Amino acid sequence: MAEHQASQSSSRAPPASILRRPSTQDISNINRSTSFSRLSRQQSTQERLDEIVQTGIHRANTMSQSQSPNLQPFPRHDHDDSADETTGIVGRDVKNYQSTQSNPKSRLGRDSSSQGQGQGQGQDQAQGTDGHPHPRSGDARDQDGNSWAYFWGNIWSIELENKGSVARDHLALERTFLAWLRTSLAFASIGIAVTQLFRLNVSLAEGDDAALQTIRRSYNMAPAKPVDIQAFANTQLALLDAELQSELQENSCLINNTSPTALQRAGLAIINLVVSAQRTGLGGKTVLELGPDSATFATAAGGQRQKREIKELEKKGARGVITKTKREAVAIAIDEDKEDVSFSGRLWIVKLADDVTYRRMNQTMKDLEKQTESDYSMFTRVLFGLSSPSSIPADLTTEPECANIEWIDPTLNDSQKNAIRFALASKEIALIHGPPGTGKTHTLIELILQMVKRNLRILVCGPSNISVDNIVERLSPHKLPILRLGHPARLLPSVLNHSLDILTSTSEAGLIVKDVRAEMDAKQASIKKTRTGRERKAIYADLKELRKEYRTRERQCVSDLIRGSKVVLATLHGAGGFQLKNEAFDVIIIDEASQALEAQCWVPLLAAKKAICAGDHLQLPPTVKSSNSKTKATVKEGEKIIKGMNLETTLFDRLLSLHGSSIKRMLTTQYRMHEKIMRFPSDELYDSKLVAADGVKGRLLTDLPGVEDTEDTNEPVIFIDTQGGDFPEKSEEEDTGRKSSVKSLLGDSKSNENEAALAKQHVQKLVDAGVKPEDIAVVTPYNAQLALMAPLKDQFPGIELGSVDGFQGREKEAIIVTLVRSNSEGEVGFLGEKRRLNVAMTRPKRSLIVIGDSDTVQKGSKFLKNWMEWLEENADLRYPDVASLGS
Repeated sequence: MAEHQASQSSSRAPPASILRRPSTQDISNINRSTSFSRLSRQQSTQERLDEIVQTGIHRANTMSQSQSPNLQPFPRHDHDDSADETTGIVGRDVKNYQSTQSNPKSRLGRDSSSQGQGQGQGQDQAQGTDGHPHPRSGDARDQDGNSWAYFWGNIWSIELENKGSVARDHLALERTFLAWLRTSLAFASIGIAVTQLFRLNVSLAEGDDAALQTIRRSYNMAPAKPVDIQAFANTQLALLDAELQSELQENSCLINNTSPTALQRAGLAIINLVVSAQRTGLGGKTVLELGPDSATFATAAGGQRQKREIKELEKKGARGVITKTKREAVAIAIDEDKEDVSFSGRLWIVKLADDVTYRRMNQTMKDLEKQTESDYSMFTRVLFGLSSPSSIPADLTTEPECANIEWIDPTLNDSQKNAIRFALASKEIALIHGPPGTGKTHTLIELILQMVKRNLRILVCGPSNISVDNIVERLSPHKLPILRLGHPARLLPSVLNHSLDILTSTSEAGLIVKDVRAEMDAKQASIKKTRTGRERKAIYADLKELRKEYRTRERQCVSDLIRGSKVVLATLHGAGGFQLKNEAFDVIIIDEASQALEAQCWVPLLAAKKAICAGDHLQLPPTVKSSNSKTKATVKEGEKIIKGMNLETTLFDRLLSLHGSSIKRMLTTQYRMHEKIMRFPSDELYDSKLVAADGVKGRLLTDLPGVEDTEDTNEPVIFIDTQGGDFPEKSEEEDTGRKSSVKSLLGDSKSNENEAALAKQHVQKLVDAGVKPEDIAVVTPYNAQLALMAPLKDQFPGIELGSVDGFQGREKEAIIVTLVRSNSEGEVGFLGEKRRLNVAMTRPKRSLIVIGDSDTVQKGSKFLKNWMEWLEENADLRYPDVASLGS
């Protein structure tokens, strides 16, 4: 204030020029100082937002004290009842109005400025207190004719030169005017703050970096593009129906046009079976044990005859679920509507589309669609962008809840600890991004143990049984009260002791259930001894009553077991079973969330309070058959849908797109691959953030016991480049020697015989050098190529063959990848999907061998071009000779 007054007193401008309009340069400076630039901001975004809000509040509050950010302050005078001739709006020399003379320069500003001009005080503009030129009042009115400009140019020099009561009237007028002016400036200041907040919100919508998303969370701003929940549910229902119809159509086509023998070769059927036993299983369902028939079974041919036979089988047969498999038998739980059917003679079973999963997903989406705005929990609002996630401190190591964690596993690396702290601190949602080999499951185990220590109840889910069983196996040594839901046949033997089926038979309540089951089994066995239909009918009536009692007792037993378990584990669709109805959990953890359909994730999430999703959205998404099918999604008339939505967009993907990386923590230390194998995917897909752990960064095949040091075992990356056209691909349509049934099973797949021969040749070299066949896997994107290489299993017992999609989540010491595609057009098909290639190139621990035509592959995409260039520069490059394949 002192500096302001000093500059005021030293100015040569007339009194009327003490306050001025902001010049164009000033406005430019103000805009530059208040603009929000993500690229060049010197302050953090959080600080900038706080400054904008505080500035607006400060401006509004200080209006009552006659202060404005762009104008000199109005001195506040304490007036008494005596007349004052020199009442000034702004700081002026106070005159004694009791004198009989008035200063001619203390007239209206227009007169003063005219005087100044006449006295030669400047031909252009008068100088203000800050040294900047001020436009003359008259000139301003002449230049733009704007009444507001005229007001600003002339208002500041108003003064009153009256005496007595007239002065009092003018004082009242001045005070009224000051009150109006202060109010106007207050609203203007608030308007500036609101405008800047609006601009900030727009800039937030344009970016997704962690800093911007943190601001949204701090001020509970909704994301830029929230999702309409009803439209989302309607769209998902239409897409799910199209997917189910596509799968049913494919399955029906295979069964109708393929013989049972061919289906058995493809792993889709088992033929020549007879009923060896019948008993009561979990849920009171009838379980048939089917074993092989020693007699020869003549299968029917394909074609129309087969189609008629399938229709007949659907009437006579029954649907069921495999509950157990053994070397000599397979157990199937029959659906309830067929429990009383007697099965005799030769039977065969065939894999059908599982509509149970679709029914549960559909019901979940229907329940979500029925919810209204008042039904949405904070969790639901966050997951659809109607609200932002709750704010979390940037440095969790200083937070009381997360600072002094007693780690169960002290060997966790910093990125794993950071992810666990973040997951514990998050209120609604947290994503744990686990690139290949970074110990994602290891991190989840520690997280679960930490949550149990906090007395939280947890439901752990995954899209597949193997993903859930992996967690059960690692939790088992910690002696937690855990329960695994699911059919025993689909569980790993090591986790059976935690399965519902085993626990219900060993608990106290289970003993009573066991007695009822034994009575039911006796009734089942007595059916074979009956001689009349009346006797069988009476037995079936008794069985019906026993099943009711059994199910009632069993559900109570199951309910008690679940209620006593701190950690319950199930597949995503398994979480929708009757066992978990009305059960509440504090946290839902979804492993491999990037491989699950979003509708599938909502089965356990619909009643959730908090969720933690782990996965890697840069690896393969869930398999969607309707993407390449002619079946189109149908939408009911009048229903809102979201255009562009597809089933391949997972919950993990959508949440990242919606809230940005602020809800994600990435694991960065990988424990699987040699550093050179890791390098390309790290640089190309993971922003060069992956670091190879010391124990794996330099390991090679030569470090394995009994392995010789050869050119095939001492290189981490080998590229066998088949460019030149000598290794052409082949389509199944071109291969006229194959049976039509095989064609239909493989679809329009591709194969490459010479690449298959190269793969066999390299496997032989590795085995000759001492590498065990069980440490080697050959993977390919194409099923036809896989079928072509099937004889390798007989030649090298223990070797593993698989598709890239099926090998996700697996690892081997040495991986041979055959890319298959080799054509003059440069067509690569779905080989161009970088997530598929990411899976292929991140499976090996010590040796990656790539076989492919660089000329063809590099034309497929920028990613493929970069990969081919990287291999040529960094891999052990080899050019094979076709003539050598025959040797």
